[in-house]
Amino acid sequence: MTQTPTPTLHVCTTCRAGQVLADSDERPGRRMLDAVAALLDPQAPAVDLQEVVCLSSCDHGCAAAISAPGKWTYLLGRLEPGMAADLLSYAETYARSATGTVLPSRRPASLARVVLGRMPDLTHGRAA
Repeated sequence: MTQTPTPTLHVCTTCRAGQVLADSDERPGRRMLDAVAALLDPQAPAVDLQEVVCLSSCDHGCAAAISAPGKWTYLLGRLEPGMAADLLSYAETYARSATGTVLPSRRPASLARVVLGRMPDLTHGRAA
């Protein structure tokens, strides 16, 4: 049986989610990362959680990107810390998909409109 690679979830920690914040204020993106991290099972994490300084999606609230070898990479936006459990559910469905495609009907309702774009798998030079 082939082992499914654990997807990587990059969460932008500099996202301000449209808020005017002082430089010393905690960013909503950091709260998003912390919310996901708090739900991960340390024995069998659903994702390899990585922070990233900027995903250039500033007009779309908290942002994250999910990727895995041989699959599409998805850029997700309009995220909130309260969506962390649904984001991990999405990641589990993404991991089970041969191409990484998660149809809207298979996403949690809170994530129905979060996909901002997708990029082909660049490690193999062609789209999944």
